[in-house]
Amino acid sequence: MGKVYIVGAGPGNPDLLTIKGLKCIQQADVIVYDRLVNRELLREAKSHAEFIYCGKQPKFHTMPQERINQLLVQYARSGKVVTRLKGGDPFVFGRGAEEIEELVRNNIPYEIVPGVTAGIAAPACAGIPITHRELGNSFAIITGHCKNGEPTDIKWESLIHGVDTLAIYMGVGNLPYICDQLVKHGKRENTPVAIIQEGTTSGQKTVTGTIGTIVSLAQKTKINNPAMIIIGEVVSFRHRIEQIQAANKQVTMELVSGS
Repeated sequence: MGKVYIVGAGPGNPDLLTIKGLKCIQQADVIVYDRLVNRELLREAKSHAEFIYCGKQPKFHTMPQERINQLLVQYARSGKVVTRLKGGDPFVFGRGAEEIEELVRNNIPYEIVPGVTAGIAAPACAGIPITHRELGNSFAIITGHCKNGEPTDIKWESLIHGVDTLAIYMGVGNLPYICDQLVKHGKRENTPVAIIQEGTTSGQKTVTGTIGTIVSLAQKTKINNPAMIIIGEVVSFRHRIEQIQAANKQVTMELVSGS
């Protein structure tokens, strides 16, 4: 009997993989990996390791989840060490729990290796703290896309009145709907919003605005998935830092010109 490691590959930058995750890649006989996994990580595998791609895109899945579950069981039963490599963290909208259920039903040994999730890492790399003593003491991680499209079963009113900051995954395609729901349930239109595309990677792009302006800004700047949407006053911290940096630069220039 082999073993399956359910591993979070982190938010995109290969340097943000955990040491435990790296060891799981290096010892794997089979690596089953998702679309958002940085391909550089696969170079760490053994020379004879087998790679199986099972990435999913909106409205197109390379293979159904049930088939992925079967593959994990099949390879482990044949005595292989299997690393199931998932973007971010396996338990944050990663369907890792479904895979574990199948492993347990079939008495397959497994281990969970947490990963850095984009809801925290992407805003951090964009200069936005997910919490701040003055700007936001709580945050919620939310999906912006459900099985049938728009996230209609989310309790927007409870979130808006009970949580300071919203970190929304997979929400760019439903951004107009999300903004409408926020305003409808009491969020101010001038609430700061940031969208971070491909956060933590060399292709990172950040757009900031408000609930009232972010839809047009996202369209104008051609923001696409994968992207994180951050809603709350913590977003204003990015602008605060930019102002301080600009002031410091101005002082430096004045000192240089004065000398």
